Amino acid sequence: MKIKRALISVSDKTGVVDFARRISAAGVEIVSTGGTMKALKDAKVPVTYVSDVTGFPEIMDGRVKTLNPYIHGGILAVRDNDKHMRELKEHKITPIDLVVVNLYPFKETIAKPESTLSDAVENIDIGGPAMIRAAAKNFKFVTVVTSPSRYDAIADAIEKDGCTSGMLRMELAQEAFRHTAEYDDCIQEYLKEQINK
Repeated sequence: MKIKRALISVSDKTGVVDFARRISAAGVEIVSTGGTMKALKDAKVPVTYVSDVTGFPEIMDGRVKTLNPYIHGGILAVRDNDKHMRELKEHKITPIDLVVVNLYPFKETIAKPESTLSDAVENIDIGGPAMIRAAAKNFKFVTVVTSPSRYDAIADAIEKDGCTSGMLRMELAQEAFRHTAEYDDCIQEYLKEQINK
């Protein structure tokens, strides 16, 4: 299935501009959030702001930006389910075929000696894991990327075939669920330490 639209929202911006430039040149429309969108715009990569997709601004200091049916409907729709596709059309939701997300730097934040509980809490990502898990659940149709180390292989596949293979999507889904599981484990361990202080 051809990758036509990507959502890119990353804390670790390593390699993201080159990756986005490659897939954009291959015809993929890119949707992005605040900091990532600015990095892409500054590099002259065509990008659509997520608020222009949702019709709603990023609010609460960025705590709420992608938690929206225009995003999650686009990710979770089962593409060979006629009812799902009718509902996308009815609600004017465009499918999202590629989700490139890595999470707020929780582990790096708590490693700083001056880090407070408040700092830690603000670095608990909510929208990121939701998008990663949605894309990973729908790996039959959606490619999910959580590591910059995968950018070249994904861009190569898009440039060559316009899509990724089913086996690669399943591998990436497994990596994505491992990523969110490790992230949540780090958070719960940190909170356990705070309770036991």
